[in-house]
Amino acid sequence: MNSNLKIVIFSGFMFLMLSCGTSKSIHNRPEIKSYNQEVPVVVNHADTLFTSGTNYLVKNNQQLWELYVSGDPLQIGLLTGSLSEHLVKKQERVFFTKVEDMVPSKFKQKLLRQFLKWYNRKMYLHVPEEYKTEIYGVSRYVSDDYNNLAPKYLRTLYLHSAHDIGHALQDLALVGCSSVAVWGDKSEDGELLIGRNFDFYAGDEFAEDKIVAFITPDNGIPFMTVTWGGMIGAVSGMNRDGLTVTINAGKSKIPLIAKTPISIVAREILQYASTIDEAIIIAKKRQVFVSESIMVGSAKDKKAVLIEVSPEKFGVYEVENSNQLICTNHFQSKVYQSDERNLNQIEESHSMYRFERMTELVAQNNKLTPLKIAAILRNKEGVNDKEIGYGNEKALNQLLAHHGVIFKPESRMVWVSSNPYQIGEFVAYDLNLIFNKKEQKFKSQGINSMHIPRDIFLDSEAFKAYQKYRINDKIIDTAISTRTDLPVDFINEYQNQNPNHWIVYFKAGQYYYNKGWYKASELAFKIALQKEVTTIKDKIQIENYLKKINRKRK
Repeated sequence: MNSNLKIVIFSGFMFLMLSCGTSKSIHNRPEIKSYNQEVPVVVNHADTLFTSGTNYLVKNNQQLWELYVSGDPLQIGLLTGSLSEHLVKKQERVFFTKVEDMVPSKFKQKLLRQFLKWYNRKMYLHVPEEYKTEIYGVSRYVSDDYNNLAPKYLRTLYLHSAHDIGHALQDLALVGCSSVAVWGDKSEDGELLIGRNFDFYAGDEFAEDKIVAFITPDNGIPFMTVTWGGMIGAVSGMNRDGLTVTINAGKSKIPLIAKTPISIVAREILQYASTIDEAIIIAKKRQVFVSESIMVGSAKDKKAVLIEVSPEKFGVYEVENSNQLICTNHFQSKVYQSDERNLNQIEESHSMYRFERMTELVAQNNKLTPLKIAAILRNKEGVNDKEIGYGNEKALNQLLAHHGVIFKPESRMVWVSSNPYQIGEFVAYDLNLIFNKKEQKFKSQGINSMHIPRDIFLDSEAFKAYQKYRINDKIIDTAISTRTDLPVDFINEYQNQNPNHWIVYFKAGQYYYNKGWYKASELAFKIALQKEVTTIKDKIQIENYLKKINRKRK
């Protein structure tokens, strides 16, 4: 399934979810009387610096936004929303522009709204009160432009399940994350070291403004997360006690009712757990509505485990006689060993392929360091170093990641990638310095001397060709769907821009098939099958085209 189609389905489903503005939960806004309701006064010093008291948002030299806020849940929400208002509104616009494009019919919108208006009716029962309060604070600064979809608070709440919905849709690979943890004899100095790619793709514009948020709550443990405007949940983060959380999607069916978004579960772990056992206790008490692997690393425990959650099952996976843990998008604990959906995920998706590739690269790079972890996260080749094409979902680096992040929990160090994807410079942060500072200086807290340089691939002719390929990939998608003509030399140029990727031959085959040029179509499909095709379903689709061509010849 091509990325444009994935976004279409994802956007349509998000509209369905958000169009429940008449939901009963509208009456369940958080109680805020006990909190400081003072509205923050924001000083705009420049386009790259916004302050409110000792809280601030600053854009660093690598174009990452850094957010520093503290207070009770309402104040954290209000400060986050007011300081990053332009980023919050941008992310909303990015989402809903796609929604309006993909569901243009007002009549269909009305039908869908009536059919699914009950969808989110019970989500509020599964989100802790303090996080509803924080979300309410943020929602004060979202746009008025989408009030026809849902009131501000409700749609901000519902958007926190975007990650869950993104991978719950059948065959919708919006989320294909890979992560690794090593310690003891597997790392250079014996310390725990964790790396992850967050391959949540909702369009290029969605990933333009990453936020590295440093939060000091009145209750709980100060923590950092890599996030985006309007998002208070956690997908990648570490707290001051050296506990880390990263989430990897498992195989899920389409949920029929929303419960606790997985990013909220991860946020609660970050804020209130300092050991693996404490993280497990928190995860167990929350009802989720999708399947997810939560990798938890702990400076105190000096290791990492996987907490594997789903609506029906709960498992914990811990390696035995090994100091490395690898996670892609299938479960590994005993309770899922005979789970049919998980077995299908292993068999039919690209999760096991990436797992094997990660295992291979860890073995090749003994005594891992943050620099070596970055190289692994940026790797674009397949198993046995096979050239599988740029952007192939079987690669660890699919060239679509929202971010890559590296944690060194015992040293409280974090490295966060800058654009594009995870191939820009990794900016280094020391949580010991950040959370122990008594006085903020309204500047980036990145440590220049410890940054990891940008990938040399960025300066290559191959990357330039890949950028052109991405443009032409959208053009051929349009030509296929609308059955319009392409310039004579287009197909050759398109294929030469990414010659090792099966998709350029598959789409050429589709284009030729629509034109009735069956010999050229057959040749293109056969070449595609010789490449590293992403999934079994993709391979079957190609084979079905070849069968149709043979039938037309009879």
